[in-house]
Amino acid sequence: MSNSPSAATLRRGLMLLAVLGAIAGPSSAEEARRDARVTLLPAYSKECAACHTAYPPGLLPAPSWRHIMDNLPRHFGTDASLDAATLATLSSWLVAHAATGRRAGSPPAEDRITRSAWFAREHREIAPAVWRRPAVNSPSNCAACHVRANQGEFNEHDVRIPR
Repeated sequence: MSNSPSAATLRRGLMLLAVLGAIAGPSSAEEARRDARVTLLPAYSKECAACHTAYPPGLLPAPSWRHIMDNLPRHFGTDASLDAATLATLSSWLVAHAATGRRAGSPPAEDRITRSAWFAREHREIAPAVWRRPAVNSPSNCAACHVRANQGEFNEHDVRIPR
């Protein structure tokens, strides 16, 4: 008599693993890749990337995007007002592609990406002095270290921290 499992036992085991994986949902790394990889709307790139990185909508939860878009006349110290049609288009798109899963969490303080729990967790090994380097200047300057940030890519293997 063989000690190896039968084909039926193996199939049941694989089915159970598939069901458990579906129940558990995607890992936070999978969620991060999905949330960050959204083709940017041309209007979003035009209006937002004119002043800063066109942050992928998956970096903030929907309530944060709603709050930001509802307060563009006071957008982090700048008047970033838009015409009604562009505002409606961008708001809908941002909310539709906002963070999901564990990344969504509760809105970060002041709706700042850099104050979110996942941002702090991902950047915990960065010394405070790095943020103050002239080439970096601020945690919100993603492109300083993430060489493909402007393409919406934040892979840790593409990070180059300026000296």
